[in-house]
Formats: sequence, C-alpha cells, structure tokens
Amino acid sequence: MSFGNFARKVRDPALPHRRRISALRSCVQLYRPIGFEATLSFLHAEAGPFRTDEAALLRALAMLEDSRSAWQEAKRAYAAARREAKRRGQRSPHPCDVNPYTPTHWYGARREAALHAVLFWHRRRLPSLLTDDDKPAHDLRACVQTCLETDGHPPPGQRRLLAGCIDQLDARLQPALHHDDPVEYFRTRDLLTVARHLQVATTSPLLGSL
Repeated sequence: MSFGNFARKVRDPALPHRRRISALRSCVQLYRPIGFEATLSFLHAEAGPFRTDEAALLRALAMLEDSRSAWQEAKRAYAAARREAKRRGQRSPHPCDVNPYTPTHWYGARREAALHAVLFWHRRRLPSLLTDDDKPAHDLRACVQTCLETDGHPPPGQRRLLAGCIDQLDARLQPALHHDDPVEYFRTRDLLTVARHLQVATTSPLLGSL
C-alpha cells in the first residue's frame, strides 16, 4: 500500500485509534529519514503523545508529510539538475553532489531531528556498541557527549575528531567484513549511522536548514 493510502487511514476518524497509529507506523516504514524508531520518537517529541491523542496524531502525520514533500521536491530538483548536466556532457554526478534519493536527514528540521536521533541512540543503543579497545568508537563517544552538552555546537577540534572517526568507520565498513564478521559489520554500520547523524546535528544552521 502507498504512503498516501496509509495517510488516509491515519486521518479516518471512523477507524479505531490503534489502527490509525498502525497506519502512521506504516507511513514511517515508507519514509523514515532518521531511522524508524528515531523518526517515531521525534514525531512524539514534536507533535505530542500521538498514541493517545488524536490531535497529536494528526500533527505527527502533517509533520511527516511536510518533510516527505520537501524530500520529493529535492529529488525532483536533483533529477532536473542531472538532466541539464547530461545535456552539457557531464554524464556522471560531481563527487560533491548530494544524491537525495535515499534520505539521510529530516527535510525541514535537519539539525533538530539529527540532534534528536543522536540523543535517541545515546539513550537506547549506543552504550552497547562501544568498546574500550576501539579508537573510533571511543572518539565517537566523546563527540556524542560534547554534542549533547553543547546542544549541537561543539568546538572545531571535535568536528575534526568526528570527521576522522567517520573516515575510519567508513574504511572499515567493507563487504569483506560482512563476510568475515557479520556482527562487527552491523556494529560498525550502526556506529557510522550515529556518526552521520552527529555530523548533521553539528552543521551550521545556515548550511543545514533544508
């Protein structure tokens, strides 16, 4: 079923509230820019207790729809830019171009949602991913702590530390690791997810407002 069909179920007052919540969760399955559970948590934080309050449920859906619409507009703009670039002979995207087809942040509340995602991971799963003998994980823990203490405004040294952490985790996340050590592969993938949320959360508001 499409996002629009699930959204109509969320809005249908004739349905039991629990089914409307289920429909919202299905919407989030189809559009979860900061991950499924973190997206639901952000909707709850911003829209209110949608699991028990109809007004909050409708606000949560509106938030999700607005973000998804902005994402779709970014995809259309990217596709138009690529068509124009190909017309000029540039067959491959520039390395600095950001492909929006897989959303990596919340459109419309980029930093706020990323900061919420960092806090969500910090409370729920991050401690189980960290080991004392893993330098990138140790550095990431320090970056997360500083980010939360400064409300997403760490000093430049922390941003450099985070960039190095991302490079190390990215280099580690290779197909061979999945084959040799699947547990470590998924652990590294999750650490990289946190690091990328952290990168968005600590980006200047002027650069990260989309």
